[in-house]
Amino acid sequence: MSDRAPAAGHAKHTHIGGQALIEGVMMRGKINWAVAVRTADGSIHVEEHDLPGGKKTGWKKWPVTRGVWAMYETLALSLKAFSISAEYASPPGVAEDVPPDEPAPTLTKGEIGLTMVLGIALSVGLFIVLPALLTNLAVGPSTARPVTWNVVDGVLRLLVFFIYIAAVGLMPDIRRVFAYHGAEHKCIHAYEQGVPLETEAIQRFGTLHVRCGTAFLLMVMVIAIVVFSLVPGKAILAAWGVTAGPLVVLFNIALRIVLLPLVAGLAYEVTVKWAGSHADSPLVKVLLWPGMQLQRMTTRPPDDDMIEVAVAAMQAVIDREAREAADAGPPAEPAFD
Repeated sequence: MSDRAPAAGHAKHTHIGGQALIEGVMMRGKINWAVAVRTADGSIHVEEHDLPGGKKTGWKKWPVTRGVWAMYETLALSLKAFSISAEYASPPGVAEDVPPDEPAPTLTKGEIGLTMVLGIALSVGLFIVLPALLTNLAVGPSTARPVTWNVVDGVLRLLVFFIYIAAVGLMPDIRRVFAYHGAEHKCIHAYEQGVPLETEAIQRFGTLHVRCGTAFLLMVMVIAIVVFSLVPGKAILAAWGVTAGPLVVLFNIALRIVLLPLVAGLAYEVTVKWAGSHADSPLVKVLLWPGMQLQRMTTRPPDDDMIEVAVAAMQAVIDREAREAADAGPPAEPAFD
């Protein structure tokens, strides 16, 4: 199956984005967001929710800072969508082990919350703390060769990221999530091309998409190398009178956490606002090529049942927007796929 969408006329730019879930897909429009999940009895549970109301004003509309706000909204919706999918989903093989008079096991809100906290802690440890410690061992204090230190730190962060994606991709449950990720992308491609949202037609499209969150994460890491290299850390530490090695390392770790919103905001401008609306530009294709290739690790060809789930979520968003077209207001910021 090719990863390129077949030609079907000029593709339209859409604000709709989504996310793969446990046995399901979330789609987000400009009015609402919807979750579709395959349940134990084989049916599809669909529910939709309004997006937070109110017109974005002030810093929420400024370049870069609008990306920070979009990231916050995306994370909040992701947590809610994950909670819904964890409640209704039934991975293959689980339902058969549960007696007919008992519900399939689900995660409690406390378990979901703990999972999220541990996930954030793991991300900080793997992608910020570990690369910084390894860089300090390999290069020495950042005050000696700051540019080299930041470049090596960034390269190690990318390496850790690739290893992590490859490792989790070996888990059967995660491979199914990656397949739902592919279903989400195929469905959005079909919608952008004006193709009917039917399984056979959607399956003709590829699993890679320019607005994918995976490509965004890679862009975050690349931009981080530039941003951190421009920060005069050596001068700041000298002004504070900090010379102890452990304190220098802690400074670099804290700096990366503090500047993460800025890096994410810059990456949003590149991958979502600019690249998302200039997908046919040769320059965009060159700059985003690495991120597109990375999606080969985070997407898999979905089966027809997964496409049906993605369509159910997409249709709930489309139908709601059609009903309220007159009162929809200005276009929303594009969402991540």
